[in-house]
Amino acid sequence: MNGQGKENKPRVDSTLSKGLSILENLTASSEGKGVSELSRELGLTKSNTFRLLQSLTTLGYVTQSQDKNYSASLKTWQIGRRVIDQMNLRELCRNEMQWLSQKTGETIYLAIKEGLSVIYIDKIESFKPIRSWNPIGASAPLHCVGTGKAILAASYEKLREHIKDTLDKYTEKTITNIDKLDKDMMATDARGYAFDSGEYRERIFSFGAPIFLPNQEVIAAIGISLPDVNLPAEGEQVLGQLVLEASKRASGRIGAV
Repeated sequence: MNGQGKENKPRVDSTLSKGLSILENLTASSEGKGVSELSRELGLTKSNTFRLLQSLTTLGYVTQSQDKNYSASLKTWQIGRRVIDQMNLRELCRNEMQWLSQKTGETIYLAIKEGLSVIYIDKIESFKPIRSWNPIGASAPLHCVGTGKAILAASYEKLREHIKDTLDKYTEKTITNIDKLDKDMMATDARGYAFDSGEYRERIFSFGAPIFLPNQEVIAAIGISLPDVNLPAEGEQVLGQLVLEASKRASGRIGAV
């Protein structure tokens, strides 16, 4: 048959393949790894692993720490972030937004970080007669709305010093003291979702939960916004758990792309 009927697969460059396997291994790890550990896990020789790591380091995709371990660099994460941006984040999260809308009947938002604010990039309107309202493209401070507080809590160690002197007051409930914000962020991180008790607009409550990339970098937040009169009995916990479940689903969908 002379190979007729067989699929002709393109030849894969061996060096490139090995280099990418190292990069994939490092991006999947929360800690740095040494040459011996990488060579053992990938079935490569130590000398080959070392040479490939040196090339990846020179190109800026890998960094070496003082303990001699290697980690994926910020450049790698930035490329991954661009890929996600091009995938249309709104489309990836639309099912979870619709699910929240059906469960609650309230306004649902998808937001991303922009400086020390969030920008609403998508929404589903509430079908209730009394509702909260913000247009797509509107912004709000990170420290006083549900989606913003969710993103802030997920990156608080990096953002604390930048935000501590920008805690402007919008209502009587706005957190303007960094020590109080520290406690709020700890509570947010512990339960997995943020709660805004009318901190940006009087009598408008909101809930938010972070959406993560596979490397656990927060990329967005999904949220519920409603007037206080619409809050059901035990509503804080019920709505908080719903938004948390939606965020986990959205993170899983992104991770599977």
